[in-house]
Amino acid sequence: MKRAIGGVLLLLIMMMPLSVQAAEQASERPHWSLELKGGIFIPAIDNWSTYYGRRDILEFGGSLAYKILRLIEVGVEGTYIKDKGQGYAPIHNMAAGNVTYELAPLNVFILARGVISDNQWLIPYAGGGWTRMYYREEVQYQGIVRGSTDGTHARAGLQIVLDSADARAAGNLYKDYGIFHTSLFFETRYTRAMITDLAGSSVNLGGTSYLMGLLFEF
Repeated sequence: MKRAIGGVLLLLIMMMPLSVQAAEQASERPHWSLELKGGIFIPAIDNWSTYYGRRDILEFGGSLAYKILRLIEVGVEGTYIKDKGQGYAPIHNMAAGNVTYELAPLNVFILARGVISDNQWLIPYAGGGWTRMYYREEVQYQGIVRGSTDGTHARAGLQIVLDSADARAAGNLYKDYGIFHTSLFFETRYTRAMITDLAGSSVNLGGTSYLMGLLFEF
């Protein structure tokens, strides 16, 4: 009997730090969101696959946002897109040989998350804002064109909170790094950023992005 009571007391003592930690988390809330993301970008330029052999380009980047309210965030995001091969040079407005095409969108955004309860594990979100699109295009024997233009973007996605998958690991992340929540997310983003090409025609350097990544709230 004494051995059983001792075992229960030992178990309670071991659980006390976790209980205190959970109470501490519940009394606070995260103020920042960090996203690391990657996926594909589909240019709005017509007939892209005709010249490059595929419709999509790899895109990678991240964002940092501040939570002004529990549901509302403002932040900045940067990504990088590059395609290389023999194809069409949209800024030069010509069919070309070897082309290196690079985009680096910088987005300033406001975003709303559909958080209803503390234990919610599926969270939809949507947002949008201003885009500064930096571009560079190098055509073999034709030179380099680089510059930037302003535009807009809109996004929507679904966040899957991973905390309950491993509560002890989630607790350690909070204890060691101050990370309240870790989530997997899937996102669609549309960007519109117009320029005038060398022939005087309007070209949309934006397009549609399909991204996934990890979100850390701290």
